[in-house]
Amino acid sequence: MSTIFSKIISGEIPAYKVAESNDYLAFLDVNPLTRGHVLVIPKKETDYIFDMEDEGYVGMWIFAKIVSQGIKNIFPCRKVGIAVVGLEVAHAHIHLIPLNHVHDMNFEKPKLSLPADEMNKIAEDIRESIARVTNSN
Repeated sequence: MSTIFSKIISGEIPAYKVAESNDYLAFLDVNPLTRGHVLVIPKKETDYIFDMEDEGYVGMWIFAKIVSQGIKNIFPCRKVGIAVVGLEVAHAHIHLIPLNHVHDMNFEKPKLSLPADEMNKIAEDIRESIARVTNSN
């Protein structure tokens, strides 16, 4: 069954992409908890993150680490928090959320609604930051 994330991967649905490899994709959450809230997904559709094969699972966390460094360079935050919930979309994904307070990760609080131009700017800034991170290593 094709998920909304699979449709983003195939290009059927647009997304504010911040990073992409052969196996993974990172894009802005369209209903973010904070500015800079990014989702990291495997391109291979798997519902439950712990059902992923070991190599893909580890690779996704390494990819998420790189993306988180890009986020932290753009958004002043104490840390980039992670959450794996997986109840809304049946496709494994990691939430990367800039944090200054624990309540920044409260999924029950109202989500932000940001205009497209701001989302485009955030995505561009994170992409550029990730490029700087990966070029310095």
